[in-house]
Amino acid sequence: MRIETIRASGGRPSHIRHDDLISAKGVSVTLTRQLVLQNIDLAIPKGSFVSLIGPSGCGKSTLLKVLAGLVAPTSGNVSIAGLSPVEATRKRMIGLVFQEANLLPWKNAVDNASMLLGIADKSLSRADLRARGQEMLELVGLGDSAHKRPHELSGGMRQRVAIARALALDPAVLLMDEPFGALDAITRDQMGQSLLEIWQRTGKTIVLVTHSIDEAIHLSRHVHVLGIKPGRITESLDIDLPYPRDLSVTEDPKFVRLVVQLRTMLRASHQPGGAS
Repeated sequence: MRIETIRASGGRPSHIRHDDLISAKGVSVTLTRQLVLQNIDLAIPKGSFVSLIGPSGCGKSTLLKVLAGLVAPTSGNVSIAGLSPVEATRKRMIGLVFQEANLLPWKNAVDNASMLLGIADKSLSRADLRARGQEMLELVGLGDSAHKRPHELSGGMRQRVAIARALALDPAVLLMDEPFGALDAITRDQMGQSLLEIWQRTGKTIVLVTHSIDEAIHLSRHVHVLGIKPGRITESLDIDLPYPRDLSVTEDPKFVRLVVQLRTMLRASHQPGGAS
């Protein structure tokens, strides 16, 4: 299923399907009298992997918070499977992963992984919660580290626990805000590949905020470029590379051409109020 019909050279969508899991129409956000996002139109089908990329301060994280129901749009509408983001969150349809893992230091990995589920569903026993936490740790490749506390884990391992914590809710949508930004380059590559494998195994719909051109192209089916002052979608790019993908895809000439194309789009997005 395609998210949109997009010009071969990139550009704004000319058609949006009506059967998308995530839909944002005409979304604008004003915070402290400043227009942060303007007229965002976004449509993401179930099971897609989409990246948001753009200059610092263009509103990528704000847009992610709007999709999560943490920030209300000043105008426009957002729906997750036909529900408001707030209602979708109540129904445990949305999982969030941030740049910082924010694990509780006194809890071990399995208890951190099941913590949000325990808050969301008070009917579950401790044994049930631990079983779910262990299952998610296995999924992210940390099954043998269930007993370890955060200070015993590397940065990449802590982020894996944070991903397991979000997945324990069994959300339809996983929203990720620069989850690998604080990691070294090699660990970041490994985490990206791990996330890609998790996505392929679970079929979740993933929206990733990133500053990395390579990461966006390696992981995504579609990349949306945001411009600044105000934040708005200036370009949308279809990543026509076959799955499954591993790091060898970065050596593909088509990958290199996409990097050049996306870099050109990003340069244009740095111009305040540039053409959309």
